[in-house]
Amino acid sequence: MLRVGLTGGIGSGKSTVAARLAELGAVVVDADAVAREVVEPGTDGLAEVVAAFGDDVLTPDGALDRAALATKVFADDASRQRLNAILHPRIGARTGELFAEAAPDAIVVHDVPLLVENQLAPAYHLVVVVDADEDVRARRLVESRGMGDADARARMAAQATTEQRRAVADVWLDNSGSRDAVLDRVDVLWARRLVPFEANVRLRRTRPAAAPAVVPPDPTWPEQAGRALGRIRAAAGEHALRVDHIGSTAIPGLPAKDVLDCQLVVPSLAAADTIADPLSDAGFVRDDRHEWFDHPVGDENRWTKRMHLGADPERPVNLHVRAADGPAWRRALLFRDWLRDTPHELTAYAELKSRLAAEHAEDAEVLPYAEAKQPWINAAFGRAEEWAVRTGWTADDAEPR
Repeated sequence: MLRVGLTGGIGSGKSTVAARLAELGAVVVDADAVAREVVEPGTDGLAEVVAAFGDDVLTPDGALDRAALATKVFADDASRQRLNAILHPRIGARTGELFAEAAPDAIVVHDVPLLVENQLAPAYHLVVVVDADEDVRARRLVESRGMGDADARARMAAQATTEQRRAVADVWLDNSGSRDAVLDRVDVLWARRLVPFEANVRLRRTRPAAAPAVVPPDPTWPEQAGRALGRIRAAAGEHALRVDHIGSTAIPGLPAKDVLDCQLVVPSLAAADTIADPLSDAGFVRDDRHEWFDHPVGDENRWTKRMHLGADPERPVNLHVRAADGPAWRRALLFRDWLRDTPHELTAYAELKSRLAAEHAEDAEVLPYAEAKQPWINAAFGRAEEWAVRTGWTADDAEPR
């Protein structure tokens, strides 16, 4: 099953996108509909709301009078918390039931207006945000809902900001134009990303090998990695001692393969094996095609690790799962932070990467390129250790990111 979070501000046209995804075959779970369902007449949810807030929150025919309830709770934090304590467990339970009813190969789209505000993004394989220009959204609200312009803009201002939504968005759908235009983009998203993503997760299918292709640095790589780290942390649970963005895409200004390298430090390789399925279910598929290890420095023995590869066909991720009792996780952080702080070494490494990528451009996979880099990297660790002593750097102080 692929879990997709769908959100967008009021007037963005999110319902148009949800409807199209349903037409294409998605199972759409509407958070607003679930919230209404758990307080329908005759439910224990409505009975508890009435017991907490009085009979005057009911309409004459026994349904919940939402306006009357809002008057009682939304100006008072204690009342609002009391209402949330009644509703949220029921909404969560019913949402879980709807997800569980979906077929194993389903693409389940959770339509959640407050996805950003409630910090739900790590629960999904992918988050889709629908947006439109502010003036367009305000006009839609005036025309379709009869709001005044000032009221429409006040409603918009009370929600998450564009910047907050962009931070969680794996897919940004601009719906400022025509309906047909956004529907075309949804069709492409479905065919090129969602359908193969679901199959990759369900079939535990890793991405195919490919030659190295070094591209100019992308300033959004850290933000993209942050979304992956949240999902990794959620899947690993208590086994995650720390999760970090490492490798070339974590170093500003460094050309790199467009692959996010992430590191998960766990207590032991036994713990890594325990969470192999949860990580794979979360979209980071265990790769058992090779015995994965970290190169020794000097006369050290090799340190075995586990490797998981991102199943999203449009966002490659390498997840290195390393045991806390080995040196490799610390060295990954040291190498990253040393290059961030040492411009002349960064330049030398960038030149090496570009030259080797050109030399290995016809290779069928990236491993020969990686092997060719390793002597430089091994030699660099001595210089990096000297930098660590000089600056007082320690792995424990390295900021998780």
